[in-house]
Amino acid sequence: MSAPSADCVLCREAGGLPVWQGAQLRVIRAQEEGFPAFYRVIWTAHAAELSDLSEAERNTCMAVVAAVERVLRTQLQPTKINLAALGNMVPHLHWHVIARHDWDSHFPAPVWANPLRARDLAREAQLQDALADCDAAIAQALARWA
Repeated sequence: MSAPSADCVLCREAGGLPVWQGAQLRVIRAQEEGFPAFYRVIWTAHAAELSDLSEAERNTCMAVVAAVERVLRTQLQPTKINLAALGNMVPHLHWHVIARHDWDSHFPAPVWANPLRARDLAREAQLQDALADCDAAIAQALARWA
């Protein structure tokens, strides 16, 4: 791990709507059009890869990712949860945790693929309405890592 980087957007900015902040990690809800339940688990210190962390830090990171996934499954009953840690565009360790539904415009393709159908704005709005409770449940589930 290295010191915060002025060139790194995730060192400079929250990266989305703050949901929870711990000593080592934060969870944000990304503002990704068409995907209201798109969350990111972001390592606070600047690290590019999971292997940059100690074993204990990796375990904590993955436990938080799993906890966010668990809450999304319980609160939103998605068809599938997508997990990704690409870091090609932003080389700062973060995990995408995305609740996917079979009605979303890209399903079953990745959210970064071309859409397969028109967006269902009514269902997106319904999902959006459930996110405040989901955010609160995530914060509660992660309280032990604060």
